[in-house]
Amino acid sequence: MKKVIATFILVASITSCNSVKNMDTTKVSNAAQLLGSLSSNSTVQQVASLFSLLDTNNDQAISSSEAIGEVSENFSTLDTDNNSSLNLTELEGILALLK
Repeated sequence: MKKVIATFILVASITSCNSVKNMDTTKVSNAAQLLGSLSSNSTVQQVASLFSLLDTNNDQAISSSEAIGEVSENFSTLDTDNNSSLNLTELEGILALLK
């Protein structure tokens, strides 16, 4: 129940931010839901789905402005090549952080 409430709070705060006014709020909402449901037992396919939802400009990378929730909070840890963006392999590192 706490994850559901946290997800709704995250979605509400994200959709109220000026930086996401031009973003597809459905994708952001779906990404927040998926992120809230991830656990250390989640699959790479679930992370790949999250990646495609977060990559709002379709450049095959997640920038810090596209990241939300735990991805945003752990962005520098996940960005192992320090190029200020996350590729799919780097995003898969979120599973280890969820243990």
